[in-house]
Amino acid sequence: MHEHYSPREVEAAAQAHWAKNQVFKAVEDASRPKYYALSMFPYPSGKLHMGHVRNYTITDALARFMRFQGYNVLQPMGWDAFGLPAENAAMKSGGAPAAWTYANIEYMKSQLDSLGFALDWDREVATCKPDYYRWEQWLFTRLFEKGIIYKKHGVVNWDPVDQTVLANEQVIDGRGWRSGALVEKREIPMYYFAITKYAEELLDSLDTLDGWPEQVKTMQRNWIGKSYGAEIVFPYDQGSIHHGGELKVYTTRPDTLMGATYVAVAAEHPLATQAAEGNAELQAFIAECKAGSVAEADMATMEKKGMPTGLFVVHPLSGEKLPVWVANYVLWGYGEGAVMAVPGHDERDFAFANKYGLPIRQVIGKADGDNDFDPVEWKEWYGAKDDSVKTVNSGKYDGLGYEAAFDAIVADLAAKSQGAKKTQYRLRDWGISRQRYWGCPIPIIHCPDCGDVPVPAAQLPVVLPENVVPDGAGSPLAKMPEFYETSCPKCGGAARRETDTMDTFVESSWYYARYASPNCDTAMVDKKAADYWLQVDQYVGGIEHAILHLLYARFFHKLMRDEGLVSSDEPFKSLLTQGMVVCETFYRELPNGAKDWINPGDVQVVRDGKGKILSATHREDGQPVEIAGVEKMSKSKNNGVDPQAFIENYGADTARLFMMFAAPPDQSLEWSDAGVEGAFRFLKRLWKTVGEHVSAGVVEAFSAGELSAGLKELRFKLHSTIQKAADDYGRRQQFNTAIAAVMELLNAYDKADKGDAAGRAVAQEVLEAVVIVLAPIVPHIAEALWSELRPGTQLLDQAWPKVDESALVKSELELVIQVNGKLRGSITVPADAGKDAIEAAAMANENVQKFMEGKPAKKVIVVPGRLINIVV
Repeated sequence: MHEHYSPREVEAAAQAHWAKNQVFKAVEDASRPKYYALSMFPYPSGKLHMGHVRNYTITDALARFMRFQGYNVLQPMGWDAFGLPAENAAMKSGGAPAAWTYANIEYMKSQLDSLGFALDWDREVATCKPDYYRWEQWLFTRLFEKGIIYKKHGVVNWDPVDQTVLANEQVIDGRGWRSGALVEKREIPMYYFAITKYAEELLDSLDTLDGWPEQVKTMQRNWIGKSYGAEIVFPYDQGSIHHGGELKVYTTRPDTLMGATYVAVAAEHPLATQAAEGNAELQAFIAECKAGSVAEADMATMEKKGMPTGLFVVHPLSGEKLPVWVANYVLWGYGEGAVMAVPGHDERDFAFANKYGLPIRQVIGKADGDNDFDPVEWKEWYGAKDDSVKTVNSGKYDGLGYEAAFDAIVADLAAKSQGAKKTQYRLRDWGISRQRYWGCPIPIIHCPDCGDVPVPAAQLPVVLPENVVPDGAGSPLAKMPEFYETSCPKCGGAARRETDTMDTFVESSWYYARYASPNCDTAMVDKKAADYWLQVDQYVGGIEHAILHLLYARFFHKLMRDEGLVSSDEPFKSLLTQGMVVCETFYRELPNGAKDWINPGDVQVVRDGKGKILSATHREDGQPVEIAGVEKMSKSKNNGVDPQAFIENYGADTARLFMMFAAPPDQSLEWSDAGVEGAFRFLKRLWKTVGEHVSAGVVEAFSAGELSAGLKELRFKLHSTIQKAADDYGRRQQFNTAIAAVMELLNAYDKADKGDAAGRAVAQEVLEAVVIVLAPIVPHIAEALWSELRPGTQLLDQAWPKVDESALVKSELELVIQVNGKLRGSITVPADAGKDAIEAAAMANENVQKFMEGKPAKKVIVVPGRLINIVV
């Protein structure tokens, strides 16, 4: 055994051994319980970042721990390989997205291997490969025929220069992120997944996910947004609208209907179109509304604007004429594109009515006391749904509580066929059409005679050509006759292939299932393999995916279940959302006011005793730099640490140990050079400790025999640590406390007298256990140390150390003594000592007598196994 720890040699040897023996290859084995550990797969951007390292280390530690527990473990990896970044990179480099993607995959795969993750690479998938997306297309055609996928016009952000739909985040100050053109709202034909058909099940089955964080389940419930209310019909006023019709709105508060003073419609609503005829000012406003973003977040924060149409609808109960306004905060395609406004009891309507001088009518008041309208209190009254409020100024409905008013008003509306109770969801159907190149082709053929025809299964996959270099101006596929010219599968006539591609969320919604049988060429998943491996037992990923990715994956799992492909109802049994990796940021201000961000590695800092930075200077010129605080590691702030450079300097095990020790996995981890150095020192200490032991000869681990009090205490510490670490890994998933417990154990090991044969046997027992307990986190050094401690055996064949219950039974206990709550000494007593004997021993302690100052004890409190507090 080398005297000094050399991470490069140790890690290369371990990785070569694992690769040669394919130790992480997973096969179905009905004789053992299975454990499927999965990290959210990466986008092949070119390099791993420390967020990836943390995510995958957490999953790997759990996978390795469960292997020691006797489980048949699957931990696969693949690539979320389609997407716009590849097109952007291609436009910069002049190369094809495919070449860029595959080169990145190759490099990032080598990075993952260098970190020692226990991955079964035989199950690797890349979503951009035809053998993967073929089955996505197959499912699409099945769902299209069933009506779960359908086509309709949808409102999107449209870049008129690049001729493409933009995601909400690609609209910056109303302009396209790349072209700078003013973005338009446009209606275009799109394909939709009818996810709303599964809204109730998606909501209800959240209650079965006991292994998910409550925060994530709450976010999903809010996104699905089930609400109870009523659909209300406002007939068109025949005096202003010279044709029959009605305006439908949905509200969760029909009890406030008597407070409606106007209605607002979206710019695309037929009433808006009618009113704009011959009205240039309204036409201009409608055009302005259509140019705005369709993002809900933008709608919530933007200035609320409107214009009257000159049209009216009729209040269904009072008969009052209510003006129709066009408002920029009403979205076409959400419900009927219209809302009823109750400005007396809605914050948005209140601001809008004040801005445009519209009536504000109070219809909700306190059940008792003063009911003068107070703009501060209306929000409180509106939110209440109990006996603390009642209806006012509502005619026959005055004096009713929330439920009574709700029921009475809806009953009267129903009697007139102008309303009914309705349950509604905030969730909308999922539009998946994208006018981009680097994505999965939508398997539809447009025939002038037969309409939209799914591509037959025998003709799948519709292969995306990989030698295309996009120019950013619309989809290249729409300019490639060799791609879109085809014949109709039904009639054989000339037809056109769909040139839109699918939203990349589709690929990431079912990849976890494909890992169960990645090479199956007869089905989307092999049913037998899927039934063995699924559900995923532990899923690990960032909280930023808590809504869309996880919701779509849950939806897809139910779709696959209903197609007979899987048997379970949910894809992920347990979910761990890891915190961010954050780091200090520094900058200098440039002459133009911009900030030049400086990597923390190039900055020399001076700290106070608590670690707070007092000053910071650039290492090159010694001049001051500005301190900008702690932020998530990112390229934009230049505060990232390159994992590859780190591994070359310290080794993968140091990175893994620091990541797992610095913070609990669900909390943010602040990068610390001192913490990294501390992790590296600990591994060197561990190497030295084992080296000193094996240099004197390997012995059998202790199993039975007489021991000194000191060795008994060491074995108590050992088996307490084994017990705690198993709970920390398995139930609590708090790896930092497991590591801390091992560090305390090694401190006790160093202090113990291990010179005789019994001591050597206990030392062997301790070190073997330490290596296994740490192995899930630092597998390379553990592999090397095990081969020294137990020559001829394999670490990965071992079981988790068994807790010796007899070692946890102490013959003596050390109890601390407090006088008036302050620590004043300690005593050692027999483990079975009674309360009277403990009190007597404590009172006889010389130091205790000193601090009692001759005063009698008023009370003696004995906390069994821990302390005695004497109150004088």
